[in-house]
Amino acid sequence: MTGSDIAWTPSREVLQAANLTAFMRHCGQGDYESLVAWSNARPEAFHDRLLGFLDFRFFSPYDKVIDESDGLPWTRWCVGGTTNVVLNCLDKWLDTPTADKQAIAWEGEEGERRSWTYRELHRDTCRFAAGLRSLGLGRGDVIGMYLPNVPEAAITLLAVARIGGIVLPMFSGFGGDAVAVRLNDGGAKAIVTVDGSPRRGKVVGAKSVVDGIAASVPSLKHVIVARHREAPLDWVAGRDHWWDDLTRGAPDDAPTEAMVADAPFLLIYTSGTTGKPKGVVHSHCGFPVKTALDLGICMDFRADDRILWMSDMGWLVGPILVYGTTLLGGTMVLVEGAPDYPEKDRYWRLIADHRVSYLGIAPTVVRSLMPAGEAQLEPHDLSCLRVFTSTGEPWDIASWTWLFEKVGKRRLPLLNYSGGTEVGGILTSIVIHPLRPCTFSGPVPGVGADVVDQSGEPVEAGTIGELVMRRPSIGLTRGLWKDRQRYLDSYWNVIPGLWVHGDFASRTADGMWIIHGRSDDTLKIAGKRTGPSEIESLLMATGKLLEAAAIGEPDDVKGTAIVCVCVPRDGETDGDGLRQVLVQAVVSGLGSPFRPKDVIFVADLPKTRNMKTMRRVIRAAYLDQDPGDLSSLVNPESIADLRAAIAAHRAARS
Repeated sequence: MTGSDIAWTPSREVLQAANLTAFMRHCGQGDYESLVAWSNARPEAFHDRLLGFLDFRFFSPYDKVIDESDGLPWTRWCVGGTTNVVLNCLDKWLDTPTADKQAIAWEGEEGERRSWTYRELHRDTCRFAAGLRSLGLGRGDVIGMYLPNVPEAAITLLAVARIGGIVLPMFSGFGGDAVAVRLNDGGAKAIVTVDGSPRRGKVVGAKSVVDGIAASVPSLKHVIVARHREAPLDWVAGRDHWWDDLTRGAPDDAPTEAMVADAPFLLIYTSGTTGKPKGVVHSHCGFPVKTALDLGICMDFRADDRILWMSDMGWLVGPILVYGTTLLGGTMVLVEGAPDYPEKDRYWRLIADHRVSYLGIAPTVVRSLMPAGEAQLEPHDLSCLRVFTSTGEPWDIASWTWLFEKVGKRRLPLLNYSGGTEVGGILTSIVIHPLRPCTFSGPVPGVGADVVDQSGEPVEAGTIGELVMRRPSIGLTRGLWKDRQRYLDSYWNVIPGLWVHGDFASRTADGMWIIHGRSDDTLKIAGKRTGPSEIESLLMATGKLLEAAAIGEPDDVKGTAIVCVCVPRDGETDGDGLRQVLVQAVVSGLGSPFRPKDVIFVADLPKTRNMKTMRRVIRAAYLDQDPGDLSSLVNPESIADLRAAIAAHRAARS
């Protein structure tokens, strides 16, 4: 692969040491392209080799890796086998040197630190598992998790799975209504929370939120509270239990339930465009194996890595961090709070202090840290870093370049990763290929990824189409909780026979892949289709904005007219002069048909808890339409501000 825009090329040492190199050798494949082709042509053989390479363990072995007899949407995995995710994340390490290795390094918002070895994490997981069993909880029971990034969150994820339960993680910033919707839909029998937690110096209650909605959740029998920060709360005898009381005197070695390999253990909700959130169901043999393939093999996470990926446990990255790190025998640096509080340079100080080698970071976080410039980096020794990885949304070139050049000094691979809560990774960057900014090396093996038109036919290189999977991956959701038809209608019936992911993508002539944004965000201007990220990249390249979102408004002439909603940098005047600069940037980059009809300035853009900009919400506000499900917003107050800014702008123009 050649090209003047290649930013990073692997050295001979990187190629030789890569997990992917070893895996290709294990599979008898000479290069990545042949590995992907073989995985799609012979999925049974590929997944059998994958399970062996990962040393993924079973209580009783499977008879068949894949059973598609009920149709692709309902594919069964590791049929006849029994296992448990915790057998592979904790139990298998007990008689190895990993047992005495650090599993968790935790730092709170106020600077306090705690640490667990694998042996200690196993012990505390067993104690909490025994506490859960003492309440009569066990196989198949749904247990909610409403916790900030504290070690008890990792222990809960592991302990619920250990007893054969199904853990339901929720965003720690949710209000009561969002918590109640998920608990009721899941039929949760218990919830684990804290008394309170600090947020930018202020203690916010969590148990009090649960108190407010518990009566509206008939299935809820138990509320378990870990002590973290004192906050006002009610106490209901018989229903409420302190974590300390449940675990005091509990055995250090509670048994691990042997579960049908494809049994669910993780129920995680993702927002729907309309209607209630969708309950995504992951299994004991599915989620951990797919996570190990994506994180460990494709993106080269190793047992000697220390990973920091600041994300709430209510988004998929939280479980990926906990289950993926422990499955692969690494160390997770678990951090409570924000990247820039209480110190503006906290993020970089955390990396240096905890000697982070593997950094997961979202483009939105990079954009929020960029305005402070390189000065924020200078006091901190970041030489410990080995790999960047990113997911959540498409990159813009300015943010990608800043991280790669200013933080990584052009020596670190920046691995792009895209997929979803329902499936894990579909596209990835890999360390054995050269990297081009904002692109992907190609598909993750075993997913049958393709780019197609509306009839399901592959499109040519350079043509934007729907990103699909031609076959289920081992990490694909086992349906949607209590809603078989919605699962089929949302993903499998859009283009019959294919999983339609909802992203627009394209391939370059030399084999790299590009994500252009969500299908329902895509703009068709005067017959020309483009993703909002192309417009937003041009706006961001002016250096005058913190964030930008491009949406479409129906137009009698063009079909769709572009509207840009922007957050100016400090010091930039949000007036017509800035508007003209931004409009001209889009016209210069894409041509006059793409001239924005309007530019509106706001203080913040609505985002999900994983920091994705909610363009559909912005578009609904602009068009005065129903925005659909808003429960996953991290900043719901932005909606009122957005509507006020739109109204003020229109009044000024009238």
